[in-house]
Amino acid sequence: MAKESSFKNMVITLSLICLICSALLGVVYSVTKAPIEAAELAKINNAIKAVVPECDNNPSEEMMEVEGCVVYPAKVNGNIVGYAIKVKASGFGGPIQMMVGFNADGTIYNTSVISHAETPGLGAKITGEIPTRTQIVGKNPASSNLTVTKDGGEIDAITASTITSRAFLKGVEAAYKVFVELQKQQQPWEN
Repeated sequence: MAKESSFKNMVITLSLICLICSALLGVVYSVTKAPIEAAELAKINNAIKAVVPECDNNPSEEMMEVEGCVVYPAKVNGNIVGYAIKVKASGFGGPIQMMVGFNADGTIYNTSVISHAETPGLGAKITGEIPTRTQIVGKNPASSNLTVTKDGGEIDAITASTITSRAFLKGVEAAYKVFVELQKQQQPWEN
């Protein structure tokens, strides 16, 4: 025979369902936490390798925070050969998380987009080998106008995605400011 439906029975049943679902979510979280962290670390390490010159250290083990950005120094025999700087820029669809690599002299070695929420087929092209990304490689932001041509700069925007291109270049600019700050920190104070 079925139990009579009452407020007390509904509350008890709903509480049990919530308790079971919460326990299941906790188990799934604890099981997937380590693999997710490992995958994220691998993604970061791959981005670092793509944006810095060949190095003999593990930059992710020597990371530091400068100006709110994470910096990964690349070294050969203990000497800095470049930096990978992780920054976020605001794109059309949301934040663009990217890694910008600099040689020790301040020229851009390469860039890598780690994550974004840009429009598929348009702004999402930022992850490919497009002019906005390839035209900045080898340039020094101190002596180059790294803005889109629509704004008087020398970099071609992604077709129909000028906002994404601007955001990407703002991220490069932010990374360069961090690079300049790193250079200041390494310079001995002069009297």
